[in-house]
Amino acid sequence: MNHPVHETPVDEGTYDFIVVGAGSAGCVLANRLSADPNNRVLLLEAGGSDRYHWVHVPIGYLYCMGNPRTDWMMKTASESGLNGRALNYPRGKVLGGCSSINGMIYMRGQAADYDGWRQAGNAGWGWDDVLPYFVKSEDNYRGRSEMHGAGGEWRVERQRLSWPILDAFRDAAEELGIRKTDDFNEGDNEGSGYFEVNQRGGVRWNTTKAFLRPAMKRKNLRVLTGAETERLEFDGRTVTGVRFRFKGRLCVARATREVALSAGAINSPKILELSGVGRPDLLSGLGIAVQHDLKGVGENLQDHLQIRTVFKIEGARTLNQLYHNLFSRAGMGLQYAFRRSGPLSMAPSQLGIFAKSDPAVATADLEYHVQPLSTDRLGEPLHRYPAVTVSVCNLRPESRGTVHVTARDVVLPPEIRPNYLSTPGDRLLAAKSIRHARSLMQASAIAKFRPEEMLPGREYQSEDELIRRAGDIATTIFHPVGTCKMGSDPMAVVDAKLRVHGLDRLRVVDASIMPTIVSGNTNSPVIMIAEKAAETMLARA
Repeated sequence: MNHPVHETPVDEGTYDFIVVGAGSAGCVLANRLSADPNNRVLLLEAGGSDRYHWVHVPIGYLYCMGNPRTDWMMKTASESGLNGRALNYPRGKVLGGCSSINGMIYMRGQAADYDGWRQAGNAGWGWDDVLPYFVKSEDNYRGRSEMHGAGGEWRVERQRLSWPILDAFRDAAEELGIRKTDDFNEGDNEGSGYFEVNQRGGVRWNTTKAFLRPAMKRKNLRVLTGAETERLEFDGRTVTGVRFRFKGRLCVARATREVALSAGAINSPKILELSGVGRPDLLSGLGIAVQHDLKGVGENLQDHLQIRTVFKIEGARTLNQLYHNLFSRAGMGLQYAFRRSGPLSMAPSQLGIFAKSDPAVATADLEYHVQPLSTDRLGEPLHRYPAVTVSVCNLRPESRGTVHVTARDVVLPPEIRPNYLSTPGDRLLAAKSIRHARSLMQASAIAKFRPEEMLPGREYQSEDELIRRAGDIATTIFHPVGTCKMGSDPMAVVDAKLRVHGLDRLRVVDASIMPTIVSGNTNSPVIMIAEKAAETMLARA
């Protein structure tokens, strides 16, 4: 997009804190930082309002991902590990960010994940350190306990549905030695159970409702939507504010204490690079003046890749039949309208199974998302025959990718290269994952439904064949992290207090700071990160 070269920015004022991005982390920061009426806080969001009905009806994620009203519509580069395919890469384009379009699954990850962060030199990030921040904001239907919170902003509920075929999967997992569990969030998530969800009474509970909207009543918090950050402002090594475009005008706002980048694992490194912070060779090649040499910006991208195995079954009810029956579809609508329950209240995945790919693995390294429905590709019509989708992913991938800008234009998305299945270990585990899913389907609790493998196809048996088919059918579960990783090594971007190395008054607070991906869904860990960061920022630490 072309703008006047010497355009004079409009002065939008001075604040104590400026937060860039009103996603999961940004909403938490805006709430906590503005709780003190003496702190003036500006929250900038490039997207729009979340007041769109499909954001709030749980099944509406199907109509939000791939919708330019709610999704930035990003794509990966062509991936050699996926046999040349490029994947759609949904990112929330509304207040609440990805919490407004995601799967609503409440998951913390494993204690060993965070202990690993601490052991890598990130003091204060072990499981015992972070657990109080999970508990702080939680409002769990179970009530208060040593492991859970009550009365916080982040509502956690049971799903409001029942599928006998999913109960059968729990029995099948038990036959394979995987215990049944009612709580995936006590530090060891190995087991099978129904996912708990961020809903209130069958309606999506995003971070806008939980954290931002209550805080927007405060006079010291200003929230701007449609405000796209172009770059940071500097005075030497000190970040003094943000330059952004709002209502067609170039604007500038100043921060007397700190700027926090909470634009997510894709856009936080983008903003740093457009500001001249990153790899000098890359920036210079694009005509971006180098402000600060920080080689790790945009590196270390990690994501969970799911392999969608699909099985046709007999003798069980699935959403496929209900969807293709007009009376059933009408009934589903009425069930949700009057009781906020049934299929329209469904999270994308209902049943979870965390398992070990090998007995020698210390903690579960596979996560299943089991769904009583099937389709050729996500977003396409459901099959007309009864079937289940048994998606399985490698929780701790070895593959590392990149996110980098390709031009000085803020409107252009960065190039996203996850490098899926780029290591021998990840390829081997992809083959083992398919075989593990097949073992699950052969358990007697499932065998009685006469499962017939549709994807990847029973004819594929050798390791090489399974790896190839994984590349054909695998897709992201939308968990990008790590592109501004925390640490003290040469590729680290922030320190253990999330301060950007070598710069003053700038922090990154979102999924990009994770040095390694957590063993589970990533949204609630981002809320924890923001809770911890807000406390540190307020303490001027």
